Amino acid sequence: MAIKIKAIEKKMTVGTHAGEYRYQMQPELYSALTQDKVIREAALRSGVSQGVMQACWDAAGEVIKAWATEGHSVALPGLGTMRFGLSAGTVSNVNDVKTGLIKTRRIVFTPNTGLKQELKDTAIQITCYDRNGDIVRRVTSTSGDVVTEPDTDSTTDSEDSGNVGTSQGGSQDSGNSTSQGGSGSSESGSGSSTTGGSTSNGGSSDSGSGSGNSGSQSDGGTSGDGGSGGGDNGYSFG
Repeated sequence: MAIKIKAIEKKMTVGTHAGEYRYQMQPELYSALTQDKVIREAALRSGVSQGVMQACWDAAGEVIKAWATEGHSVALPGLGTMRFGLSAGTVSNVNDVKTGLIKTRRIVFTPNTGLKQELKDTAIQITCYDRNGDIVRRVTSTSGDVVTEPDTDSTTDSEDSGNVGTSQGGSQDSGNSTSQGGSGSSESGSGSSTTGGSTSNGGSSDSGSGSGNSGSQSDGGTSGDGGSGGGDNGYSFG
C-alpha cells in the first residue's frame, strides 16, 4: 500500500514566487469511509459479531468524549492521544479576560511513535499534473529512494529508431558486398548477394540473390543496383 500524492502546477499568488507557475503537492484521498464499514471490518478481524463491536465502539466513544471534555488527554489504543484545545485572543488587563476572547475550540490529536514510524515507512506515489491537467510525470519512493518511472512511449520510439538505423546500416553494407561481387564472375556475384542478404535480416536476401542472378561480368553495375534495392527492402521491413 502507498500514500498517493498529486503535484499540481499552479500560479503562485503570494510569497517570493508570486506570479510564477510552481508544482504544489497535496494528498490524494481515496474516499471517506463510513462508520458502518469500519465497524464491520473491525468485527471481521477480531472475530466478534458486528453488534458486539458496535456496542464497544459506542462505549469507547462516550468514555473518550467525557474524559476529554474534563481536560484529560485520553489515549486512543494503537493511535495516540486526544485532547481539546482552543484558540483565543490576548488582553493586557485582567479585567478584560472573558469567554468572548475564545475564537475556536478544537480537538488536538497527537499520534504515537508507532503510528509515526508506520507513516514514515509507507511508500509514496506522486503524480504530477501540468497547468492543463495532463499527467506529465510519476514518481515513487521506497525507503527514502526516489525512482522516476520512464515514459513507455518515448522508450519504444527510441528502440524503434535504433532498429531502423541498424537495418539501414546493414543494407548499405550488403549493397557494397554485391557491387564487389559483380565486378568478378557471375557465381562470385551470387555468393556476395547471399552474404549481404543474411546481413539485412532476410528481407534483402531474396533481392540480393536476384541481383546475383541478373548480374554478369559485362554489367557489374547491375549487381550494385540489386544490392541497393535490398537496402530499400531492409528499411521497409525493419
